[in-house]
Amino acid sequence: MNKAINIGINEKSREEIGQGLSRLLADTYTLYLQTHNFHWNVTGPFFQQLHVLFEEHYTELATAVDEIAERIRALGILAPGTYQEFAKLSSIEEVTGNISAEEMIGRLVDSHETVVRTAREVLTIAQDADDESSASLVGDRLVVHEKTAWMLRSHLQS
Repeated sequence: MNKAINIGINEKSREEIGQGLSRLLADTYTLYLQTHNFHWNVTGPFFQQLHVLFEEHYTELATAVDEIAERIRALGILAPGTYQEFAKLSSIEEVTGNISAEEMIGRLVDSHETVVRTAREVLTIAQDADDESSASLVGDRLVVHEKTAWMLRSHLQS
């Protein structure tokens, strides 16, 4: 027996919000992978500090990925969950090869700011549909990514 979803948000709006959240999920997961990669491969005089910092960041992102995916499911939409789907949906540029710690930090600033831009788009969609639950989740993500970008950017200033 399939029970229809009746949470006060029409199907079209749930689809639009779900698509937006799917893009946010893809960006967040791609950023998680990027941060984990940098955690493993960072070198240089600030190795210990950055290794620990990147671990804190990817741990927070792992929790966020789950929260975003669960919200998508609560809207009755199938959450993307494969590399292929994430690659199609994500706006974050992949990083390959060996780069310096400073380049890693710069790339992470860019990636967090990309997530912020995606989140702002989704926030508008959720607000237009009076979806306070999605808007609240996205608003919380904005705070995290804006603050993280600022803190990382501070490492690059002399």
